[in-house]
Amino acid sequence: MVKIKICGIRDRQAAEAANKADFMGFIMNTVYRRYCHPDKVKALCQEFKGSRKVGVFVDQSLDEVNEMAEYCRLDYVQLHGHEDEEYANKINRPVIKAFRYGDDFSVERVNNYPAEIVIIDSYNKHIAGGTGVQFAWQAAAQEICQLTKPYMIAGGITAQTVQEAMKIFSPYGIDASGAMEIDGVKSPKLIEEFLATARKGQIL
Repeated sequence: MVKIKICGIRDRQAAEAANKADFMGFIMNTVYRRYCHPDKVKALCQEFKGSRKVGVFVDQSLDEVNEMAEYCRLDYVQLHGHEDEEYANKINRPVIKAFRYGDDFSVERVNNYPAEIVIIDSYNKHIAGGTGVQFAWQAAAQEICQLTKPYMIAGGITAQTVQEAMKIFSPYGIDASGAMEIDGVKSPKLIEEFLATARKGQIL
């Protein structure tokens, strides 16, 4: 079954709905609009046990990342910036690493990176992630399908396109965020609808 990660959770109502996903992601960098304070992340991690909890960090200090991962009791640390292999090896949690397709993308580097799971996201030179834009799936599929690590597809995936993404890539997982927001706020109803559509036809 394809795993589903709902990212950018910021409040209890959204967390309750996203708890039915396989992974729930929290943005842990204050620069981004979906930032969630560590105290809130910790409380949500303690209350909702159904999904694996992922903290998303972007080019932050190693000490800060490890301290927040411990404080919030995160299951995974997601690195979404320019963190190198040496940095990743010093993270005290299993690592998920995001790579942007088109940003000097290298199958060899992705396969060799010390991460348990990788995310393939859309490239935008101005933002690290959360672009809401789909990359060229058909053109990228042959290269991405050479990956030997479990990989998730991200970048503008909606309830209307999630089944197409799964068909093209046969991925380990799907990572989605913006498609479940109304005026920048996660909608529990849209999260539930996305999960239902993503899992349609799959054996649970």
